[in-house]
Amino acid sequence: MTGLFVSIDGPGGVGKSVVTALVAEKLRDGGRAVLQTREPSDTPLGRLARSGTDLYQGMTMACLIAADRYMHVDEEIRPALARGETVVCDRYVASSLVLQVLDGVGRDIVWEMNRHADMPDLAVILNARADVISKRLAERGPHSRYEREAGSSERECAHFLEAARFLMAAGVRVLQLDTSTAGPQEVAAAIVAAIKEPWTMRGSA
Repeated sequence: MTGLFVSIDGPGGVGKSVVTALVAEKLRDGGRAVLQTREPSDTPLGRLARSGTDLYQGMTMACLIAADRYMHVDEEIRPALARGETVVCDRYVASSLVLQVLDGVGRDIVWEMNRHADMPDLAVILNARADVISKRLAERGPHSRYEREAGSSERECAHFLEAARFLMAAGVRVLQLDTSTAGPQEVAAAIVAAIKEPWTMRGSA
């Protein structure tokens, strides 16, 4: 049996981590085996990327993120899918198409570096009004230099809209959700509902 791969991306402060955990919980409550994971991954390479946002920039960071992604796919994501599990990943290719582009790397270059990684069966992109995200970041504090930069929320929101269009043009199934007013439980429920559709389609293929 082959599992299902779901990625959840969006600007810093949009609520990805909370929603990812809720989606995994709801799927487990529904009887599915779930691998909840994230990128950068929790491997030594991923921790290097996660802790090095101030030190590594541009192509250096883009290469580091891509290398971590390919290792993550080989060592965690594919084995879980082969076991028939649903993989729910907090950040994936969509985030590279935003953060590395904002870091000065061309989108085509970022795509070429990452297009050989397994694309998700469902790429969820969360977004919200920039003022809402800015308020959330101010309340919880920034987690990286991307979030500390002035105007980061406005730029990330706009670039994630572009990333969604780019991935859809590349044939990836994309679900876009606005978290400006919707709570985490409501957003997670919408994702779980969307996850059921490809399983039905795959089962009838």
